[in-house]
Amino acid sequence: MNHHQRTGRFRRAGSDRGQAALEFVGFLPLLLLVGLAAVQLGLVAYAAQQAGTGARAAARAESIEDGDVGGGEAARAAVSDWLDPRVGISASSDEVTATVTVDIPSVVPGIDFGAVRRASTMPRD
Repeated sequence: MNHHQRTGRFRRAGSDRGQAALEFVGFLPLLLLVGLAAVQLGLVAYAAQQAGTGARAAARAESIEDGDVGGGEAARAAVSDWLDPRVGISASSDEVTATVTVDIPSVVPGIDFGAVRRASTMPRD
């Protein structure tokens, strides 16, 4: 009597062949969905960070009285080229406010996640 017959754990050869592969294939769409959601969340955070950076650069450039670079140019230089920021500047006699809007890129074609807007205010020199 061999070990498998004594313990009652004898199985027919090949009775569960491919089960792990089938379970993985069934679970794969969920893994892909979680991965896409993580990438999309990262893109949202990146777009928000870039909009804030652009707004600060634009406000800083506009607040300098004899500056060589305008706010719009400074914002576009500070933000990644592929994000295409939209810049708005409003000024008073003692401060400048720059608002930068960046569309949130989507990893899923056809789904629009909107835009993120950040503003920064700096005192005039």
